[in-house]
Amino acid sequence: MAHSEIDAIRALLGSKPRPVGWAERRQRLDEVGSTWPVASDVECWAVDCAGVAGEWSIAPGSDTSRVLLYFHGGGYCSGSIVSHRRLVTEAGRAARTRTLAIDYRRAPEHPYPAAREDALSAWHFLRKQGLAAASIAVGGDSAGGNLTLGLIDRLRAAGEPLPACAWLISPWTDLTMSGATLATKEAVDPLIHKAYLAELADAYAPPSLDRRDPLISPLFADLSGFPPVLIQVGSAETLLADATRLAEAAGSADVDVTLQIWPQMIHAWPVWNAKLEDGRRALARAGQFIQSHLR
Repeated sequence: MAHSEIDAIRALLGSKPRPVGWAERRQRLDEVGSTWPVASDVECWAVDCAGVAGEWSIAPGSDTSRVLLYFHGGGYCSGSIVSHRRLVTEAGRAARTRTLAIDYRRAPEHPYPAAREDALSAWHFLRKQGLAAASIAVGGDSAGGNLTLGLIDRLRAAGEPLPACAWLISPWTDLTMSGATLATKEAVDPLIHKAYLAELADAYAPPSLDRRDPLISPLFADLSGFPPVLIQVGSAETLLADATRLAEAAGSADVDVTLQIWPQMIHAWPVWNAKLEDGRRALARAGQFIQSHLR
């Protein structure tokens, strides 16, 4: 079953030529990400998060006093609330929380640190709603996982209370692109390749910047004092080493870290949870993790 379902997702992703140009890439990701709509029992509504666009969602039975703050992936250049709406809303159902998805500014129009500033604004928006930090989980996939780690790093540096936990799907943690699996998984990853990542990195963090800066590449951060972290990554993706090396760095810094490597899964596979059992299982595991740490 797992083979046939993931093969169907691979077929969906390969059904059209790879898009060229930022506008086409954004349109394509929104298209494939929203192939299956949000469940009919989920309520969504737009919100202005202190100047940053966001979207609340809630599934029946969720606790409104607890929130999952979510940053979508897309290499900082594409992805949106639309492309990740099914993932975010079903993650909220699994965690029995409200969700707040953030439509942060994207490169190349808005390079580093625009997305970082929007992430921090979204966090402060939530805190000003009266939510305790311990009642908020933060998560993201790919570049959104990078944003999650960067937000926590900034909060820690400022001496602010940290979120209860962090949930990372296929995180892009190393914009220097030094991970060995960029080469060893090249042939099996249908989405992410080194040349493509290099283009994204140039758009987001121009070569004049030091990409080993922990706020650009959190793999190189001192992770001591971070809250519990769940990392979920597929075995068939080039960013596998970004996840495994992050888990090792977190564990070495005495962070409570859980690494899950899902056989045959591709980059950010829970996006297609509607037709992918392993996507639903990953969200269920993440929901259990978040519930266990939220106050």
